[in-house]
Amino acid sequence: MSITYLENIDVRDKRLLIRVDYNVPMDQGVIQEDTRIRASLPTLKMALERGASLVLCSHMGRPKGQVVPELSLRPLAQRLTEMLGVEVAMAPDCVGSEVEAMAEALKPGEILLLENLRFHAGETKNDPDFSAQLAKLGDIFVSDAFGTAHRAHASNVGVAKLMSTCCAGLLMQKEWEYLGQALTDPKRPFVAVSGGAKVSGKLELLTNLLEKVDRMLIGGAMANTFIKAQGYDVGRSLVEDELLQTARDILDKAKEHGTDLYLPVDFVYADGPKSEHAAGICIAQDIPADKMVLDIGPATRTLFAEALTGAGTVVWNGPMGAFENPAFAEGSLHVAKAVAESAELSIVGGGDTDALLHSSGLAEKVSFISTGGGAFLEFMEGKDLPAFKALKECGA
Repeated sequence: MSITYLENIDVRDKRLLIRVDYNVPMDQGVIQEDTRIRASLPTLKMALERGASLVLCSHMGRPKGQVVPELSLRPLAQRLTEMLGVEVAMAPDCVGSEVEAMAEALKPGEILLLENLRFHAGETKNDPDFSAQLAKLGDIFVSDAFGTAHRAHASNVGVAKLMSTCCAGLLMQKEWEYLGQALTDPKRPFVAVSGGAKVSGKLELLTNLLEKVDRMLIGGAMANTFIKAQGYDVGRSLVEDELLQTARDILDKAKEHGTDLYLPVDFVYADGPKSEHAAGICIAQDIPADKMVLDIGPATRTLFAEALTGAGTVVWNGPMGAFENPAFAEGSLHVAKAVAESAELSIVGGGDTDALLHSSGLAEKVSFISTGGGAFLEFMEGKDLPAFKALKECGA
């Protein structure tokens, strides 16, 4: 079974129910960052240009089935109106007779934004009745919220079972094509860069990629567990003692598969992540007992940059240290620059890595930034995400 794309469907005079991801940061009704809204615009513009009317649905936050005014999508209707140059009407709810009447009254070129899906418990429970109410609002279902693709919810899985025509929007299509290519037919050398705090959250990612990549670079606090697994003290650094044997197993698997696995050879250390300045630099085998390592050191930056040189494909998830503090951001910035400059195809996923690239001005220099966090990880782990599975089985 294959996935149908929006660009291949005749949508003229059709009403599209589009699942978008507008789970954006808000503060007292003011949108703080609109990357996810902007990411949806190509799909919306294509649908409008082709003569469709649009019913947009999304969640925001975790209201747990209750109406939480602070999590209303109303401010997004105004932002979308400004971005599209088309008046975006706001529905009082996401289901119900009044909403159905508003949807049915839409003419080609008009847009209706539904209220927060998660104001109803049926959304996250993938409730059949709630799915049926949503399905009444459109002729065609367009799935375009990769950020929730790993969740089997009513608005991305339930409705797909009830609608005869379903397709992926341009954002989902892009995610499917970029991430799928990286896993099934990567340009080589294929290099994976993994960072962040914990090994535990990325065990399956590491295990799956080990069999596919030519080189794997591990930084961030997760590297501490690998350093300790090799018999070295890591001082007061963040470490997962219960995963020391797992780290050894991963190192052994890398050897079995002939994958070059790179760990930091030196670190920047300090008293803690909120320290104003680094206290010093140490080799990986000589971390001070009373300090924390908070960034990769200069020798590791050079080593990692060399490992990235000439890469055909790079997949990167997770920073190299406590990059939120400028005192410990240099390693992550160095790797970001190397990825942007060295890789023929560079794919980046995860909120922290995304934030790092945007803050450093390097976002435009990578090939693709995934809009998913958990969804990105699960896709790269080789899992069949519920939203994609639902698209393949549309109406079944």
